[in-house]
Amino acid sequence: MLVALGFLASRLLGAVRAVVIANEYGASAELDAFFVAQRLPELVFQLLAGATLASAFIPVYARYIQRRGEDEAWRLASIVLNVVLLATIVFAVVMFFLAEWIVPALAPGLGEDTGNQSSLRDDAIFLTRVMLVSPILFAVSGMITGILNARHHFLLPAFAPMFYNLSIILGALLLSDEFGVEALAIGVIVGSGAHLLIQLPALISARARLVLSLNFWDPGAREVLRLMGPRMIGLAAAQVNFVVLTFFGSFVGDSSISALNFAWLILLFPVGLLGMSLAMAIFPTMAARAAEEGGMTEVRHMVGRALRFTLYLAVPASVGLILLREPLVRALLEHGAFDADATALVSDALLYYGIALAAHTSIEILSRGYYAMGDTRTPVTFAVTSMLINIVLAAILVGPLEIRGLALALSIATIVEALGLFIVLHRRMEGGLWDRKTATTVYRIVFSTLLMTEALVLLLLVLDSSDTFGPRSIFALLAGTILGAIVYQGAMLALRVEEAQAVMTRLRALLVRRSRPPPHKPKPNWYAD
Repeated sequence: MLVALGFLASRLLGAVRAVVIANEYGASAELDAFFVAQRLPELVFQLLAGATLASAFIPVYARYIQRRGEDEAWRLASIVLNVVLLATIVFAVVMFFLAEWIVPALAPGLGEDTGNQSSLRDDAIFLTRVMLVSPILFAVSGMITGILNARHHFLLPAFAPMFYNLSIILGALLLSDEFGVEALAIGVIVGSGAHLLIQLPALISARARLVLSLNFWDPGAREVLRLMGPRMIGLAAAQVNFVVLTFFGSFVGDSSISALNFAWLILLFPVGLLGMSLAMAIFPTMAARAAEEGGMTEVRHMVGRALRFTLYLAVPASVGLILLREPLVRALLEHGAFDADATALVSDALLYYGIALAAHTSIEILSRGYYAMGDTRTPVTFAVTSMLINIVLAAILVGPLEIRGLALALSIATIVEALGLFIVLHRRMEGGLWDRKTATTVYRIVFSTLLMTEALVLLLLVLDSSDTFGPRSIFALLAGTILGAIVYQGAMLALRVEEAQAVMTRLRALLVRRSRPPPHKPKPNWYAD
């Protein structure tokens, strides 16, 4: 709940960030250059710091705390942090000098429509070099997040992304007139620094004992590095998917890269809230259980419960996102420099992105099941397979469907990855994941979602005849969201689905707690004391 609250606040600010960027820059070629420039810094961070957290560092660190004590655990954390930071610095410096050749290759069609290709490429190269500072800062803050999460400190790590988003928002609002899209790069650097600083109080309260050490031969460090290898390949595959979108999107036309990125930012809101937050919250406990003798039974139960809960939320959210995409994009982004044509582009991409929402959230849960078992290779295998499918389908579909084809290619590849991860994990875990309870829950989710879909379609048909409250209006968004939630939750409660009942129980408990008067405290009897 705490991590989900942090993700919710962060994603809300992320939505505000998208709104502000859309208002200041629209879906422009200059903004395309900024999104292209983000690819290399993101790649540097994900390959190094990102590869250590979920799959490599947290399971080993949790086991050290449990079996070897605090001193050994802090020594391991120090070695891994120093190695990751040094490697990130070296990698960032290399990318700084290679940016002149790599960045144009990422988006060869950038600026072709406007005839401003040379200037936009120079801007993208400059912005890339500026933003290579951010992965260095994120390498430290990401490791601190892993340390704190492994120690079950979630509050500040969950809220740290808020400060990152806030910095970009302030950069766009305060500096865009003077610096253009460079204001966003300034916001990225300041935000990555804030992401680090906000977590330091929690690290201090945990009585951190970090030291300067690069003992590569330490057994724990070697295990982390061994686990990092496959994870780096998997994260590289995920980043290649975004490079593919950028590469082919640059040929579709100016604003296509921006439209794909805006649609992705909108999709990330439910993915983060429904998948990432739950996966982050349960993984430290899952890793600790896996280290215990006979603990894999509990790991199986945790994966099953988490998967059922995320599907309970993600499947109807996917349908709602698809049906209400136009009023959603219009309400969020169509202001200032962002016009109706840009709304149509983003809505088209969101339609096909939304198909795989449940798959994106499921991957977050399923991959943690493998990591808890110490298996980083299987998720990598499916990530690489997904990447290859995405490349082939993107090349085939970009011609007839343009950006819709690129979004559809990624969604199909993601669905294949999620199904593969589920089938193999089901076979490996004794008792399996597709038990009677999971099957029954999924069938009821599908039935309730169909009822919700019918209600939403009827609502949009009724609103279609209205000029004021048409299917593309904000009223349609609000009415559709409320109606869909009522119909879906009502059907799930009628079918006695455990997840729906648990949500209602928690809500009732919160309401009762808020409505109760504070407990009466008798005045102290000072004389008797």
